[in-house]
Amino acid sequence: MDGKIFLGGGGPDYEVGQWLDLKYANRHGLIAGATGTGKTVTLQILAEGFSDAGVPVFMADVKGDLSGMAKSGSAAHKLHGPFTERAEKIGFEGYDYRACPVTFWDLFGEQGHPVRTTVAEMGPLLLSQLLELSEAQEGILNIAFRLSDEEGLPLLDLKDLQALLVWIGENAKSLSLRYGNISTASVGAIQRRLLVIENQGGDRLFGEPALDLADLMRTDSEGRGMVNILASDKLMASPKLYATFLLWLLSELFEELPEVGDPDKPKLVFFFDEAHLLFDDAPKALIDKVEQVARLIRSKGVGVYFITQNPADVPEDILGQLGNRIQHALRAFTAKDRKNLRLAAETYRENPAFDTEDAIRDVGVGEAVTSLLQKKGVPGIVERTLIRPPSSQLGPIGPAERRAILNSSDMAGKYDTPLDRKSAFEILAKRAEMAAREAEDAEVKAEEASPWEREYNSARRYSGSRVSRSSSRAPKRTKKEDTLTSAMGEAVIKELKGTTGRRIVRGILGSLFKGR
Repeated sequence: MDGKIFLGGGGPDYEVGQWLDLKYANRHGLIAGATGTGKTVTLQILAEGFSDAGVPVFMADVKGDLSGMAKSGSAAHKLHGPFTERAEKIGFEGYDYRACPVTFWDLFGEQGHPVRTTVAEMGPLLLSQLLELSEAQEGILNIAFRLSDEEGLPLLDLKDLQALLVWIGENAKSLSLRYGNISTASVGAIQRRLLVIENQGGDRLFGEPALDLADLMRTDSEGRGMVNILASDKLMASPKLYATFLLWLLSELFEELPEVGDPDKPKLVFFFDEAHLLFDDAPKALIDKVEQVARLIRSKGVGVYFITQNPADVPEDILGQLGNRIQHALRAFTAKDRKNLRLAAETYRENPAFDTEDAIRDVGVGEAVTSLLQKKGVPGIVERTLIRPPSSQLGPIGPAERRAILNSSDMAGKYDTPLDRKSAFEILAKRAEMAAREAEDAEVKAEEASPWEREYNSARRYSGSRVSRSSSRAPKRTKKEDTLTSAMGEAVIKELKGTTGRRIVRGILGSLFKGR
């Protein structure tokens, strides 16, 4: 059906088709469910549907099995045989096997084209979240970004930021008068956090050439939307880096894309897998940022779909923005699980044919409870839905197949070679080199001076109020030393004025006269 994506069959016998209207696909969505209930298949068939409709997709491959979308499925595959039966059961006419146009990306540049951004583009808020900085440390990071703009010190990669922080630490006293207290201990703490990120491979994220967002919004020669897959199996070892990068990407889309209102279909659909990583222990400022993006980015034609195990993982203010919902089974083994199950059920428009809470608990693998936006954006009545089978391969492709796709990609060679143009690190290094050279020249000049020049330089100077010498003269006694000497002198004089003193004087004088 034009303008819609077939999701599966609903109703008692799954004969009622469930369709996602492309006109409302940018109203965002949620795919939730316990491990092993079918979230990955749902994610895959939605990406296929958007691609067939000419809508580019960006998705993170957390488990490493979404790479199979680049290859056609097969009836001979052990997992695809039952899919043919499922297609017949739900009335999925025209079901066939075909691959999707895929571009592979990787922050580490190993399983896909490298993805980079600059430190300046990341900004202090997201970078503070990535580094898990305290409020005081975040303040210093904001000062660093301010100085970068004022001093003409571009922040492109981590070594630029590290060099600027060293400069800030060396000039902390003078900078504190202007920007507030700058603690060298806090600067050191930020440097240590940067070192941790660097050891985790995060330094590969920062640099140039930076990712051009237009490269995520391409279509192939047949007009199908490109499926951009970010290799995230290794990235998940650094969950903060994963979450921060995806939020940065959303923020960049929000900043750069023009307003389009309510288009007939999205310009891009963004799938955020393991969404709970974004919200775990996140500060309120970051939650507010995500909510702002979720509220406003739909007017840019971008749909955002969060994938997580439990709807409770997503803050309520953001959950309220997710109009299209696909809920796989939730297990209720504990009191907290039962509470979350009840809350999840209460968010759906009731269906008199069944109890929503029971349905969410009882649906099997490959089934889901769905509610999709209908005419005028009204939430549809909740339905038990058997999800349609995917057309592309279920499961990963081999390394050789991935390499062949990378070599034939339009992006081959564009991002492979990193650039290192003049930025904060080089500018500050040059300043330090010039200062060292000037000091060395001054020292050589002093050594080469004639004796009378050295004498002149060490002579007294009259400044109009006092006479001073150069630092080459003997050091002046301190006030403490002067006080001690004066006290001793006064004691001796006092003693000499007394009886004992007179006896000593007389004895000395007598000895002198006797010797004559």
